Amino acid sequence: MNDLLRYFENNPDRMIHKWMHYFDVYDRYFAKFRDTDVHFVEIGTGNGGSMQMWKHYFGKKAKFYGVDINPYAKNFADEQVKVFIGDQGDRTFLNKLAAEIPRIDILLDDGGHSMTQQINTFEVLYPKISANGVYLCEDLHTSYWKGYGGGLRKRGSFIEYSKNFIDHLHTWHSKWVKKAAPEEFAKSTYALHYYDSMLVIEKKPMEKPYTRMTGKATLPPEEPVEPPLIRRAVRGLKRALKKEKKK
Repeated sequence: MNDLLRYFENNPDRMIHKWMHYFDVYDRYFAKFRDTDVHFVEIGTGNGGSMQMWKHYFGKKAKFYGVDINPYAKNFADEQVKVFIGDQGDRTFLNKLAAEIPRIDILLDDGGHSMTQQINTFEVLYPKISANGVYLCEDLHTSYWKGYGGGLRKRGSFIEYSKNFIDHLHTWHSKWVKKAAPEEFAKSTYALHYYDSMLVIEKKPMEKPYTRMTGKATLPPEEPVEPPLIRRAVRGLKRALKKEKKK
């Protein structure tokens, strides 16, 4: 049992509402930030219990920024926590938020879960996350729920929107992808991890991949393989030469 789950099971104070498989995912990507001056943004403060849990987990050096549409969330502010009230679906609000937060090392989107909110939050705040930071959007099952603007393979759902990230990650290998993908995504994104209802994106400065070989070759050299179009052209040329010889 990791420390987050242990805290949850023995929660002494404000309510925390989580899917149980989330705790392993949190610990997998957040553990490296413990006992550092991490800047953590939580969108969707709920009853304030998760913010208490994060404070306990990350330690006293950490800085926290809570975001919620409910003005009552202001009551969760303290010496480590600053709270902003606004709608994460409002890009103007999100830009103001980004301007007021010194940096973002971890962004946890547990807000309203609508497609507009999740997509706007990603588009405005993902570029603001630090070079080796983590973006985590949870409760992605709403991408399949009509009431949140979702539906199976529905264009405009966050799941369908985020599937494009797979192409963007491979910008280096296709001129067609490169034309359609934001170049900065490939240069700043290390990995995408999908779990039930969660997407975790790890950031890391990236360069165009390259290969190397070391050691001694142990296999006999292979005959070069000609591309299909060249093979067809060669066969056609051979047939033409045979016909010419027969004349």
